[in-house]
Amino acid sequence: MTRVLVTGAAQGLGSEIARRMVALGYEVVVHGRDAARTDVALAAVPGAVAGVTGRLDSLASTRLLADDARGRGPYEVIVHNAALGGDQDRPVLTEDGLERIVQVNVIAPYLLSALLTVPRRMVFIGSDAALSGRPLVDLRPAEPWDGHRTYADSKLLLTMLAFELAARHTDRQINVVHPGWVRTRMGGPRAVLPLSDGADTPVWMATSDEPVARRGGQYVHKRRAEAAPAAAHDARLREALVDSLVAVTGEHLH
Repeated sequence: MTRVLVTGAAQGLGSEIARRMVALGYEVVVHGRDAARTDVALAAVPGAVAGVTGRLDSLASTRLLADDARGRGPYEVIVHNAALGGDQDRPVLTEDGLERIVQVNVIAPYLLSALLTVPRRMVFIGSDAALSGRPLVDLRPAEPWDGHRTYADSKLLLTMLAFELAARHTDRQINVVHPGWVRTRMGGPRAVLPLSDGADTPVWMATSDEPVARRGGQYVHKRRAEAAPAAAHDARLREALVDSLVAVTGEHLH
């Protein structure tokens, strides 16, 4: 069977994606930020073959997560779903001295990508907020602080990271999916889309043999490739971002 890793699978979109992958016959490994959340993820996804644990707001814990995940692989598919929203009224620094939204949404997926074997398919859960993001490749949040702008910036940087990985691995299907405004804890009760709609395209991109799902380096919504933010196509900006990520993590991409 094909083995899949889904980060941030204790609730919301991650749980729904993982459940659908199980239903399609995949061996699914779910992730939670601590042991209690991993237990929640396992309970939320009946049929998951294993759970892995690690906080994405800590470089040390993300490294332990990579070790844990590596021991339960290899993976044909990785879905990078875990993320923080922009509901912060001030910058929050982690134990590594990094801004928390940026660390969870950008630095942690980079570190996992550097430490794990690049799978056949990778799906990064993005956001159309990336279209208004700023390519702050030095990873420092802009002043004055605005949590929602920082979230948009982080989703742009994540899109740039995914496009860089796709450019390095043209034989793999590495893509960004923006699921739309989904009713999750992050999206809130006013969001227009149910979980089922939000999970549809990520699962389709992870499993389908349709032409769009068989290509890499795309920004996908509702099973269609859309125009990506311009910065995602800028190789010099992507290189500068990777240089910053190497400086922070000490790890290089494959």
